[in-house]
Amino acid sequence: MSKRNKNVREAALDIIEAVEKHQSYSNLLLNDTIKKYLFTGPDTALLTEITYGTIQRKMTLDYYLSPFLKKKVEHWVRLLLRLSLYQMMYLDKIPDRAVIHEAVEIAKKRGHKGIAGLVNGVLRSVQRGGIPSLDDIKDPIERISIATSHPAWLVKRWVDQYGYEKAKNLCEENLLAPVQTARVNMTVTSRDDVIKALKEEGLSAVPSNLLPVAIRAVEGNLARSKAYDNGLFTIQDESSMLVAYALEIEPGLQVLDACAAPGGKTTHIAEMLDNKGKVVALDLHPHKVKLIMDQVKRLRLENVEARALDSRKASDVFEAESFDRVLVDAPCSGLGVLRRKPDIKYSKTEEDIYALKSVQMDILHETSKLVKKGGMLVFSTCTVDKEENVETAARFLELHPEFEPHPLRMPEGLSMKNDGNSLQIFPQDFGGDGFFISSFRKKGL
Repeated sequence: MSKRNKNVREAALDIIEAVEKHQSYSNLLLNDTIKKYLFTGPDTALLTEITYGTIQRKMTLDYYLSPFLKKKVEHWVRLLLRLSLYQMMYLDKIPDRAVIHEAVEIAKKRGHKGIAGLVNGVLRSVQRGGIPSLDDIKDPIERISIATSHPAWLVKRWVDQYGYEKAKNLCEENLLAPVQTARVNMTVTSRDDVIKALKEEGLSAVPSNLLPVAIRAVEGNLARSKAYDNGLFTIQDESSMLVAYALEIEPGLQVLDACAAPGGKTTHIAEMLDNKGKVVALDLHPHKVKLIMDQVKRLRLENVEARALDSRKASDVFEAESFDRVLVDAPCSGLGVLRRKPDIKYSKTEEDIYALKSVQMDILHETSKLVKKGGMLVFSTCTVDKEENVETAARFLELHPEFEPHPLRMPEGLSMKNDGNSLQIFPQDFGGDGFFISSFRKKGL
């Protein structure tokens, strides 16, 4: 099917519907849709904006629509109204009349004249009468919940853990589009040369103020460049890059990455080893192991071995105390990456968090056997929940007296203070993902 058979707003509606009906991942669907319909340039940018924006602000949009919907409508009609209202509310460059016209045309195509009339009537009523005020919501938890489209249970949980203001700031930050960042492959090039190469391709990036290996995109998608294809850098969030620094990598070490896909931290470790020593990368699924090795090949690294293996059975395969460093970037709720994957916040439950904590403990228990005496175990997650982070780390130390907290060493550019052996990063700290990193040392040397 060519691009002419489906316009940007129809494609966005299809993605949003698939996310809600089938719990599909919005980021994967978006990439597939761009390729399928050959969207480029401004169309890609608009599709990305209205898809993520509508999902990200779903609860707010439903609150704004509620006075104008007097009866129940088909689910796709509600999604179309959300999609249209998002454009009217948050995109200044698109005139309301164009949004309404497009919505009516989609309604005619998908439904019938009655539905088209309803869509037209609701959107014009919003245009004339304005939206209800969030100030009418008296309960402070509910007000943050609706204003930032975070489920009330999650807002309450974060308020209990971090206080009202920090929780509110976290929810508000999650609504902002993330900056694309990349890690320069220092084994083959330099940061200045990568920025220069991107400029020659018509893309713009600047050095990160946080990390010496990082760049930040200013214009264009860095992943769609020849410099990327040639292995000069990897797309990775700055918070995620900090994990490899915590491992205190030196050339020649033997390192295990126990939960490695898609390979960002594995390849960072391999680069820090300067192609000396070895990284063994594990993932449960063979197709994800292939993703890791695709990255290894693209980056021209020669010191990575990837295996399809449940890391909860790692001691069946590897000898005890055979690794200098072990990284457990554990399965988690993903509540630190809601700007990139907004659909997560609507699908997760408190029960998921408790179940994930159990899995984290199983992996830590098993892989801790593989750490050499005097070696290090680093535990990390891309979430901001204390249950999965601080409490898991504390519980590990309780159950494993052979380990002790190890001072967490971060790059000089990081102004945040860590809590001895651990660091909780929030999206509002420097615009990166929410991340937790904790470091332990095995006693004996």
